[in-house]
Amino acid sequence: MQRLNLPDHGVKLRHDADGDRVWDPLRKKWLVLTPEEWVRQHVLNHLVHDLGCPVTLVSAEHTIVLNGLTKRADLVVHGREGRPLLLVECKAPHVRMDRKVFEQAARYNLVFRVPYLLVSNGLVHYCCRVDHVSGAVDFLPKVPAYAAMVGGDRT
Repeated sequence: MQRLNLPDHGVKLRHDADGDRVWDPLRKKWLVLTPEEWVRQHVLNHLVHDLGCPVTLVSAEHTIVLNGLTKRADLVVHGREGRPLLLVECKAPHVRMDRKVFEQAARYNLVFRVPYLLVSNGLVHYCCRVDHVSGAVDFLPKVPAYAAMVGGDRT
């Protein structure tokens, strides 16, 4: 797999008769190793190991219903009270981080109403703070640590 612009925390890999697999510590199972899953596991490790997100407050492939259609958010980080705090949309490294990616995350946020959005293809990452009262969206220079997100959750 391609080297990413994220810290390497030793994502667990294995090869079996069905192909390459990656261990997902949230779902506690081996998953097919796709480029998007490679990015998702690295982003997850970054959130937990570098930004202090409690692994017990992170969910993967979080199912939502949007306009009658079932969708899945890649990662959702919850605050200590259980309210969604950060929505993460991961793409494969070859996918351009363009308006379509942001629009997808914004559509999902109609359901979640999180104050923080993160989109990443493992090479390029964009994080923003959404003020649901004023409608303002402020892009941040980096993803805030969990403690800052919890402390800054005013919406």
